[in-house]
Amino acid sequence: MSMINRIHNQIRDLRAERGMTQQDLADAIQVTRQTVIAIEQDKYSPSLETAFKIALVFGVPLEKVFQYKAAGRGPRA
Repeated sequence: MSMINRIHNQIRDLRAERGMTQQDLADAIQVTRQTVIAIEQDKYSPSLETAFKIALVFGVPLEKVFQYKAAGRGPRA
């Protein structure tokens, strides 16, 4: 059984809407740009604290930034 990352995010879209670079976001949430890249690409799930910081920077609820897809639910790829 392969591991599928079930946490997805809208960070790239939210950044684009605000004209924000990866570095701008990294500075605002006090992580490296590489961390932002990994989170955006769903290769790394941030800590709960970092996830809340991201939502606060964008001024949106956490659920607008991150979505969790439960296994066995929804359409299959």
